[in-house]
Amino acid sequence: MAQGQKPFYLALGAVAVVGALFLVSRVMGVGAVSIPANVTVMPADTSGFRGYLLGSENAPIEVSEYADFTCPGCAAFATVQFPDVKARLIETGKIRFRYRDFPLEGGIHQHSRVAAHAVACANDQDKFWVMEPEVYRRQPEWAMKGSAMGILEEIAKGAGLDTGVWMDCMKSAKYAGRIQASLEEGGRLGIQSTPSFLIGGRIYAGMNSDDMVRLVDSLILAQSGTPAR
Repeated sequence: MAQGQKPFYLALGAVAVVGALFLVSRVMGVGAVSIPANVTVMPADTSGFRGYLLGSENAPIEVSEYADFTCPGCAAFATVQFPDVKARLIETGKIRFRYRDFPLEGGIHQHSRVAAHAVACANDQDKFWVMEPEVYRRQPEWAMKGSAMGILEEIAKGAGLDTGVWMDCMKSAKYAGRIQASLEEGGRLGIQSTPSFLIGGRIYAGMNSDDMVRLVDSLILAQSGTPAR
């Protein structure tokens, strides 16, 4: 090799390496995130946290939903039924709503924990109830993709999050234990499918808003001692 050609070939090699790294980043996905499953739940994972709450703490009835962000039925409840539940039960002070993660495994549920963690990180910026419905609404765009992070980051930005802070939270996987604790809680209660609801000490699977309103109203009547009609 001629002495004058050496710098040229070194530069060419550097360009090739950079190009290869760029290609790998495109294939693997920039900012790829993995949230571990079956972690050991530590006391700090659940201390002071019962779930994502909406509504008055003085509401006579608490409704706990156990849901998976990759579950089509959960998406249908969140986008179609929940606005009615919010208007008729939460905003009227009849219930306090409690959202709990119940990430399913395998098949279409490959991104269950990543999505749950994405919304947990949004909660750090008080945006859980802003990001949660959008994650469900756009479920077809990310749930079956090789990586969900591109769309989830887009949703986070649209929700008004500081995406740099949000991404740091995602990479830390700091809420893996919280998500696991929620799953284990549902398992102890006997949750077998999503969405399922714990209301008045009983589990109800796949309720719509009308069913929930009727049940809550009957429980409130029972608490007051008034016979149901």
